[in-house]
Amino acid sequence: MPELPEVETVRRGLAPVMEGVRISRLTQRRPDLRFPFPERFAERVEGHRVLRVGRRAKYLVTEIEGGDTLVMHLGMSGRFAIAPAQSDGAERVGDYVHTQGNDPKHDHVTLHMSNGATITYNDPRRFGFMLLIPTANLAAHALFAEIGVEPLGDDLTAEHLAIRAHGRKTDLKAFLLDQRNLAGLGNIYVAEALYRARLSPKKSASVLALRNGSPSPHAIRLVPEIKAVLEAALQAGGSTLRDYRQADGALGYFQHSFSVYGRAGDACDHADCNGSIKRIVQAGRSTFYCPKCQR
Repeated sequence: MPELPEVETVRRGLAPVMEGVRISRLTQRRPDLRFPFPERFAERVEGHRVLRVGRRAKYLVTEIEGGDTLVMHLGMSGRFAIAPAQSDGAERVGDYVHTQGNDPKHDHVTLHMSNGATITYNDPRRFGFMLLIPTANLAAHALFAEIGVEPLGDDLTAEHLAIRAHGRKTDLKAFLLDQRNLAGLGNIYVAEALYRARLSPKKSASVLALRNGSPSPHAIRLVPEIKAVLEAALQAGGSTLRDYRQADGALGYFQHSFSVYGRAGDACDHADCNGSIKRIVQAGRSTFYCPKCQR
């Protein structure tokens, strides 16, 4: 499932085509994906201008004139194809490395924009979804009410981690994956950030706080590494996405730069460490780390 950098990559592809532009027509080709489509979907969006294409955690959040926000989740195989006005072909925004093809029978929704562009959502597994939520109620909606701070925003500080982790016995990996603590941080980037900070994923989350609740050196070290690994992924177009928007056509997968994820048995990249990457399972999910330098 796409993580924060992948969703942000998609957002950056959609925003220039959608923001400030009216949705002239919406074509819906089935009644549901993971959930039913919104009632009167086309009627509620057609003729309205897109005010902003944003992101909250792993959700695309598109504010529309008229009081509604279109919330979209890519699921496991969702992608968007943008056909600009007077273009001979579509530019795919969010095409997975393990592609399942682009069979038009999986084109479930098309937005026809007033600038002549069309945006088509294709989802073979149909695990994504689209919801229309009143903008005034968005923050209180069940999807967002308990989501934590954005890891790339100013609210992620060592102090925030210390407050959330003080006295917690859960392991560091589970703590960082908990969306109530951080919004949108997933398995891949937790592994990479902990490796950069040289912290074991098996450590108790309480190591991020001193006894008085102030940030520990671990928290102070971890915060910039979380931000750095996400920024690096964004620069590379995400870890599971091909970025067709680069002028030279380069794909630039960030996964080629992973230090630990998926590298069990490989040598540790840290120059002062002669250890090797190990895979363990925590809460049913793979964890990759170097037992020698992540302590």
